[in-house]
Parts: sequence; C-alpha cells; structure tokens
Amino acid sequence: MEPMDIVGKSKEDASLPKATMTKIIKEMLPPDVRVARDAQDLLIECCVEFINLVSSESNEVCSKEDKRTIAPEHVLKALEVLGFGEYIEEVYAAYEQHKIETMQDSLKGGKWSNGAEMTEEEAAAEQQRMFAEARARMNGGATAPPKQPDLNPSLES
Repeated sequence: MEPMDIVGKSKEDASLPKATMTKIIKEMLPPDVRVARDAQDLLIECCVEFINLVSSESNEVCSKEDKRTIAPEHVLKALEVLGFGEYIEEVYAAYEQHKIETMQDSLKGGKWSNGAEMTEEEAAAEQQRMFAEARARMNGGATAPPKQPDLNPSLES
C-alpha cells in the first residue's frame, strides 16, 4: 500500500486505509450529503485516536488481571471505563455476529473456497500445473515438463 493511500503523517503512524474509511463514512450518510475531504481526513484521524484509546485502556484492564493477551472482555470493560457503557450491548452483539460469520466461513472452507472439493490427487495435479505455468513464465515462455515424483525409490543404486 502506498503511503498516500493511508491517512497519517508517516509510515510509522498507525492509520486506516483511506478508501475503506471513506466508503464507511459515505455508507453512514444520506445519499444527498457530501463530506469535504478535510472532514473525511478528520473523521479518519478521530477513528485512529479512538482505536488507540480503547486499545490502551484494554491493555490496562488486561494488565490489572495479570493477563498477557487482550480478550474481548477486556475491550468491553475498557469501553465501560472510558464512558462508552451505552455502546457495550451493541458492540457485544456485533462481536457475536462476527463470531457466527467467521464460524460459517470456516465451515464453508474459508474465503478462498469455491465450494468445489478436490481430492488430494486433484489438488496435487493442479499444484503441478500451476508450478509448470509459473516455470514457463519465469523461463520467458519456454515450457519444460514438470518433474514427476519418483514413486519407487528402491530402484536407485
């Protein structure tokens, strides 16, 4: 990602993808409302600051419990401590929905699955075909037959 694609002052600054954030901002507003570019940048910076604030407080809550990994409960407690208690129910519902969607995706085979299952042999053949195509591209179009695995190593002398 190019540095100009991210709102922020330098590569070291934590930021959010500008295009994604702009899309979210526009989806939340009526179609006849326009947002100035400076206002979009300010909203994005506010989001970054909010994430930093909640992350920092979540870490504090986690540390107080002598834990080393921030869990969802720590984030919810951080929201309460920071005065965002009225949002906890909605945040928790969004988290539960995310867990359900993630579980459904993993049951479907993940985001790369097209629903068609391959046998191990079909997958190996497809992999070899893809390797051959890659070799051909690397060799400037010259195709070399893929090496076949030695299925009977006992014949070696």
